[in-house]
Amino acid sequence: MKRICKLFFLALLMATTVAAAEEESMPSPDLSGVEVLDLQTAQRLALKGNPDLAAAMSRIEQARARVNQAVAAWWPTLDVTGKLSRVRRSDIAYDLIKLYPSSPGVSNDRTYDEGTAGVQATWLLFDGFYRSFKQQQAQFNQKTLAAAHRDSQRLLVNAVAEAFLNAQLSQTNVDIAAADEKFYLSQLRDAENRYEVGVGPWGDVLNIKVQLNSAKTSLLLNQRQFEAAGYGLAALMGIPEASFPKGVRLAVLDKDFKIDGLVKDAETLIKEALALRPDIRQLEMRKKEAEAGAGQAEAPFYPKVQLSGSVNGNRQGDVHLTSDDFGNTISVNVSWNLFSGGADKARLFEARQKDREVAYTLASLRNNVAAEVRQDLALLAAAEEQVRLQRDSVELVKENRELAKNEYEAGEASLVRLNEAQRDLTTTYSRLAQALVGYHKARQKLLAATGSNLEPFISGKK
Repeated sequence: MKRICKLFFLALLMATTVAAAEEESMPSPDLSGVEVLDLQTAQRLALKGNPDLAAAMSRIEQARARVNQAVAAWWPTLDVTGKLSRVRRSDIAYDLIKLYPSSPGVSNDRTYDEGTAGVQATWLLFDGFYRSFKQQQAQFNQKTLAAAHRDSQRLLVNAVAEAFLNAQLSQTNVDIAAADEKFYLSQLRDAENRYEVGVGPWGDVLNIKVQLNSAKTSLLLNQRQFEAAGYGLAALMGIPEASFPKGVRLAVLDKDFKIDGLVKDAETLIKEALALRPDIRQLEMRKKEAEAGAGQAEAPFYPKVQLSGSVNGNRQGDVHLTSDDFGNTISVNVSWNLFSGGADKARLFEARQKDREVAYTLASLRNNVAAEVRQDLALLAAAEEQVRLQRDSVELVKENRELAKNEYEAGEASLVRLNEAQRDLTTTYSRLAQALVGYHKARQKLLAATGSNLEPFISGKK
């Protein structure tokens, strides 16, 4: 029978372990319906699939369990004890019991059975408000971790934006290099045709081949950079093995989007940041935790009052207890430590200093948030101006390249001028792409600095 019970218990334990493992398995982001991945989709999938956020959520659940533990201290405790014994007296004890028989209810046999049973209830009535502050501390700790989880979401959304934009820049550079290669392939065919009919020098063919090889090299390098950037983005999104499934590609960088300048001034944005930033909320809750900790440290200066009651039974010679074998006890216990070498006083001083430390840290964070908002706002303004300048430069360089191309084909300009115009165009397109990505990065950083980058995902806004 014991073996069957052991096997049953072992099977139940294994089943529980497997069930827990299945429950804890984390689903990976679903990209089955995604062909073109845009920034907001990548951010939304990262919020669902990033393992670090799942770990932060587990910490919140741990804090919730600690709150329940703190609440349990308000309830009385109930303990049941029982004991069945077989006792064999020593030779000396048995000789004494024969000379001096025990009173009724106590066995005079050398070997006898003994049964004991008891029920004890204990209720702490007053503990210097320790339980109140303990419960408050646990509740504030849960709120602290919830704010930390939201702050992790804020930082993750910003990190995904930066990784996505870096990958998008690499993808754009691949397109620019491919267009550069295509241009030189076309020019090479024209130069070879000119040479074959005797109207073009062989040097032009060689020169264009050199430029073509340079364009191919640039294309290969940008392709590798794009591949590496994709791995980093996939890891942030929580995609298994940090690799996107085949068929998923990034959205093309929009070169003609309309810049919507932020009309809010720095003071308004700072007020929003101080109200929305979850890291500020996290420190505010930590300060309340510290205040509750100081309250706990004051508890030893008060007496403790405890109510207890017990029912105990004992019977020798027979394990079957009856009502005649039970007695009961009710007591009120009061204890008050008057001196402990100054330890209680030192703990209270430590707790109050911790409260001051968190208060200073919170004040420093508020200053840093204000500085961060001002810096990011200035960087965004500079990024806007860069986009406007680079857009104008692209139009000018495109026109210049077309003039150089027409002049070269008409025999009015050298190949050197055409190569310079093409390099200028490629460089200017790259600078425009960097300016566009720099603008989006600056905008995402400002949204993260104000704490509003989570609004499209938390509140359901588009």
